[in-house]
Amino acid sequence: MSKPPYVEIIAEAGVNHNGSLERALKLVDVAADAGADVIKFQTFSADAIATKAAPKAAYQKLETGKAQSQYEMLKALELDEAAHRTLITRCAERGIEFLSTPFDFPSLDLLANRLELARLKIGSGELTNAPLLLAIARTRRPVILSTGMARLEEIEAALGVLAFGYGEGGVPSKSAFQAAYKSGAGQRALRANVTLLHCTSAYPAPDGEINLKAMDTLRQKFGLPVGFSDHSVGIDIPIAAAALGAAMIEKHFTLDKTLPGPDHKASIEPDGLRALVSGVRRVSAALGDGIKEPRGVETETADVARKSLVAARPIAKGELFTEENLTVKRPGTGLSPLAFWSLLGKPAPRAFAPDELIGL
Repeated sequence: MSKPPYVEIIAEAGVNHNGSLERALKLVDVAADAGADVIKFQTFSADAIATKAAPKAAYQKLETGKAQSQYEMLKALELDEAAHRTLITRCAERGIEFLSTPFDFPSLDLLANRLELARLKIGSGELTNAPLLLAIARTRRPVILSTGMARLEEIEAALGVLAFGYGEGGVPSKSAFQAAYKSGAGQRALRANVTLLHCTSAYPAPDGEINLKAMDTLRQKFGLPVGFSDHSVGIDIPIAAAALGAAMIEKHFTLDKTLPGPDHKASIEPDGLRALVSGVRRVSAALGDGIKEPRGVETETADVARKSLVAARPIAKGELFTEENLTVKRPGTGLSPLAFWSLLGKPAPRAFAPDELIGL
């Protein structure tokens, strides 16, 4: 009997450290204690990703106020290289993978080249950032690609850039990306390196806008492993995603939902993260291998709950079996009732007492 697929759980710390290394280290401990496989942060330079005049998203204005600009908000949430190294050390000590999303070229260089992460996460907002996608693929790292806000054609275009980047080189162009996506080598590279995450980029995401069935669409369209990056309230929906076959679940968490910052309110607290991990693990185990056959724990139940052919009254040796002298009763350890009609009219090989299992 094959084991069910393992659902990888990413505890998304994001920027919920509020720029504090001490808080970030506590987030590592919480994620490890909860049993998550991975803790993910966000790596960026405010100078590289936002103009001084860039507006905040509506949810960011709601949680952090309108006076502070997006640039100022991001600047306060940066973690430097030393902080990253400290976090990686803590993750190694706690047995949890450190993962981060690069939002700019210097951050990609830090994560891939100086810190040498084994894989990278690409946020939904970077799905159309073809230059960054190309640079990420050229690091030869496997990637997890979130697809919030994206149409299928946009996802295909992003995968084309990645396929080209994983290839042998050439001059980048839209036509070259399309050719790479359609090529056998490009498809093999994608299958070897890319996991897609379905996502609804709203914070929090309304239940009616989450569209978990899109995971099936992504699987059928692209033939890649598909998971779910969740921004809903609570843990019910990511657990449902696991039940629908998500290969990976990502969920924002925080030490305290009341802390100031853009993402705390849409995150779960430590108790919620533990419950999420427990729920996903149970669902993952319950999914099984899809083979419909008796499971080991059912053997004893079958013996008790099923029925066998038994003598309805005394049956003499040589007496013909009839509908009157045969009946069906528990336990199920004797001859199956399916044999009822094949016995009718045949002589009993020996005498049977009432309620005795019919054995031939």
